[in-house]
Amino acid sequence: MKIALISTYELGRQPFGLASPAGWLTRRGHEARCLDLSREAADEEAIRGAGLIGFYVPMHTAARLTLELMEPVRGMNARAHVCVFGLYAAMNEQSFRKAGADSVLGAEFEESLAKLADEVANGGVGEDLAFGNGGDGKTVPRLKFEKPERASLPALRKYAHLVMPGGTHRITGYTEASRGCKHVCRHCPIVPVYRGQFRVVDAEVVLEDIRQQVRAGAEHITFGDPDFFNGVTHAMRIVERVHEEFPELTYDATIKVEHLKKHRKHLASLRETGCAFVTSAVESVDDAVLEKLEKGHTRKDFLEVLEECRKAGLGLQPTFVAFTPWTTAESYLDLLRTLAELDLAEAVAPIQLGIRLLIPRGSRLLELEEIRRVAERFDEKALVYPWKHDDARMDELAEAVQEAAANGERQKLSRRAIFERVWKMAQEALDASGAAVQMPVLRDRATIPYLNEPWYC
Repeated sequence: MKIALISTYELGRQPFGLASPAGWLTRRGHEARCLDLSREAADEEAIRGAGLIGFYVPMHTAARLTLELMEPVRGMNARAHVCVFGLYAAMNEQSFRKAGADSVLGAEFEESLAKLADEVANGGVGEDLAFGNGGDGKTVPRLKFEKPERASLPALRKYAHLVMPGGTHRITGYTEASRGCKHVCRHCPIVPVYRGQFRVVDAEVVLEDIRQQVRAGAEHITFGDPDFFNGVTHAMRIVERVHEEFPELTYDATIKVEHLKKHRKHLASLRETGCAFVTSAVESVDDAVLEKLEKGHTRKDFLEVLEECRKAGLGLQPTFVAFTPWTTAESYLDLLRTLAELDLAEAVAPIQLGIRLLIPRGSRLLELEEIRRVAERFDEKALVYPWKHDDARMDELAEAVQEAAANGERQKLSRRAIFERVWKMAQEALDASGAAVQMPVLRDRATIPYLNEPWYC
């Protein structure tokens, strides 16, 4: 049976969430065509000829775009069975079904999607596959992963590249060594689905996937695990084997502050095996906010980890939720001041300075009375509980910072230039009292490796 697997957006990365199920489906005799609409126009012939159309929704932006696309795709092919799968699928079942989905598959979806394809090909779909991920709704299935199939995806050169010191670019691939997370941070969208569980991808599958991407031209690999050190032994074995086989290959990974501190003995090994930088969801430098989010680290921990990474020669790229109901004018300026003083302005993607707290369906944030007080009715199109800050200036500033970041990227301004704009904007918009704090001299962006795709949600 012909199958169209569709991805709408995944941070400029070649989607593992299409390649992985494509491998399962192809080896079972199906003809799977991967369509990454962030990098190519929709192949209408592939959509019209498909008996099964699957939308991959690993993140909020992808989920919203999928909702918008379902009606036109249905218009191209009304007879196909339409399935939505991925992290944001199960938590938004109601919204996707209203938009026309026949099936919704959640975490660890590959096996269920393969069974669904077999049943559609044979003329019917069992009730156990109409919704869910093959588990009991609480326990995430454990899969024996198979080698991803990437042949029908756009070439790696069309995706985000790693920009190295001096301005050279490295073609970048993407894979996952694990899914889910042991931790239950209150704001994280992974938590309502995985509930503190995580699942590893077999090491040989990860290595085979990296090998095929190297053959396709990859010079750098992004490990997209929610936290690379959830299974630190598994992670280190993989990068050590990859480095032994491909000593010139670099990589990056996402690791919690808490894990970087706990496993600091591995920082030098990360650098020695080719790690160009580590992304860490710091979220805030305000201890009160970090406690609300249950991040498991403090401002002091972040500062200690930053120092340890620098000693190891390992770049740290923090990400933030800059605007929350608890953010004040003073705390936002403190965030900017802290980044400047720590010489981190060049290490933070400008959009991070304007990220606003998202409250998805099932979020643990709704446990907090102060969140329930500001949260409005769930928006079925935006797939969030909208909220407004008690101080309207903060909402206005968040919007202005997002616009400044987007305009700066379009104008190809340096991160330093955008940061300086935001600094000035924040002080003016918030009527900050006292003389402006002079920014320390910042390093030029070219000295810091970075991926040339802005980080969105």
